Amino acid sequence: MYIRTVQRKNAGGASVSYLQIAENVWDTEKRRSKVQILCTLGRADQDAEERLKQLVRSIRKNALEAPGLLEPGWSFQNSWEHGPLHVVAGTWDSLGIGKIIQEAAKDEDRNIPLEKAIFLMVANRCLAPQSELGCYERWLEDIYFPRGAGIELHHLYRAMDFLDGHKDKIEEALYWRLADLLSMDVDLVFYDTTSVHFETDEEDESLRKRGDSKNNRTDAPQIVVGLAVTRDGYPVKSWVFPGDTTDVTTLERVKKDLRGWRLNRCIFVADAGMVSDKNLAELRRGGGRYIVAMPWRQGTEVVKDVLSRPGRFQKIKDNLEVKQVRVGERRYVVCFNPREAERQRRHREELLKELQEEIRGLKGHPNQACRLVSSRRFGPYLRRLNNGELRMNQAAIHERERHDGMWVIHSNDDALGAEDLALAYKQLVRVEEAWRTMKSTIEIQPVFHRVSRRIRAHVFLCVLALLLERVVEKACDSTWFRIREELRSIKVGQLSAPQGTVVQTTPGTPKARNILNTLKIEPLPAVLSAK
Repeated sequence: MYIRTVQRKNAGGASVSYLQIAENVWDTEKRRSKVQILCTLGRADQDAEERLKQLVRSIRKNALEAPGLLEPGWSFQNSWEHGPLHVVAGTWDSLGIGKIIQEAAKDEDRNIPLEKAIFLMVANRCLAPQSELGCYERWLEDIYFPRGAGIELHHLYRAMDFLDGHKDKIEEALYWRLADLLSMDVDLVFYDTTSVHFETDEEDESLRKRGDSKNNRTDAPQIVVGLAVTRDGYPVKSWVFPGDTTDVTTLERVKKDLRGWRLNRCIFVADAGMVSDKNLAELRRGGGRYIVAMPWRQGTEVVKDVLSRPGRFQKIKDNLEVKQVRVGERRYVVCFNPREAERQRRHREELLKELQEEIRGLKGHPNQACRLVSSRRFGPYLRRLNNGELRMNQAAIHERERHDGMWVIHSNDDALGAEDLALAYKQLVRVEEAWRTMKSTIEIQPVFHRVSRRIRAHVFLCVLALLLERVVEKACDSTWFRIREELRSIKVGQLSAPQGTVVQTTPGTPKARNILNTLKIEPLPAVLSAK
């Protein structure tokens, strides 16, 4: 059998080349050899080479697995998807994380492979998140990682204990390393918190507490996790607070921890949940600058003097308009998003229709009426008459309509214009993206640990995994999910022969090889080992 190229003309008269698999067979009647076409492989275009390579790999795989096709003593032992792990390891090394951990561990027990154990747990979070027990018992069998030979379960737990005890030192050393290596823009530091729940019903006296859950998991205790990220989405530092901690009480600790990092002209960006007079005073201390969203509580300066102030909006983008307002020495920026305003209007129309049906169905049931009034969804649009009947609160509805698509920003940095403040605050979405990644891809929750130091170490492992993913995403201008799927075409196979064992690699698709080239990671050699 062989591959041949034939020429055909299409409807337009252009010549097109096609690839075919053919073989020569003997024609007994005509007593001569003739060509027999076995199958057509398609056009001989730019993708033909890759299609042929895939065909060769498929033939080789089936040939190795088919009985009787290998010489006696040859067998195919195992195979692994190795591309994603190879990129995680290459990024880990290029960022110097391993060396930072080794430097922090120079006074520790040298018999514990701390750096390897930490790398394995971080890589597991990037590739197939499992508990530390699952990482040891199941995941280690699914990867090709000879350097991890000899790692036991107790090594993973010892590494977590070490990580918690040296977290601050490792974070700061890593920050200075990345600021140099990645030229991180740290003029703006974005901060936000989220809640992470446990797979248990029991609280304790340290971290596991029930609180105001942002995951709607009131049935389980939780911790509050704070995260500071740069404008490009790189995590800078993380914090773990007891589950009953309110957002506004975390800023003093955060500002204190970051103060020693000498972040030059650092502007702190946070959402409305962080705003209190005490927090703003703390942020101003030492000449600190901030950009915060302001809550709309009735009777406050924002509602009475800012939102009611007349004036024209300045259009910045199709979905963003701004208006600057000064109240005494305080500076505010009112932002308006027309698209969001329309979305809120449609949502409220549907909600009010549903509320009208609920009111019609009350039929004098006081318990149902109390349920509606106390509802966070319907309550703001209701008013109760003297006789106890419920009616739509038209004044509240009109007030909500006036402020659709608006939010208010406050800052003490006069060097930035209204447009800069609005755009800077909108980038707080970087933290929200980080939370989504950590909860979906990295699976920071649920937490199974009970000991506080391992709870904190678990969060730090997830943050390190997030850092690796963000670095790869930024370099490749794609999502980690797509990058990881493409890299799976790079595989490692183990072949046993009478003379020994050979471990070989596949080159992967052109896209996978381009990813390695973009990240400046050396491709794997064709033969990894021969023993």
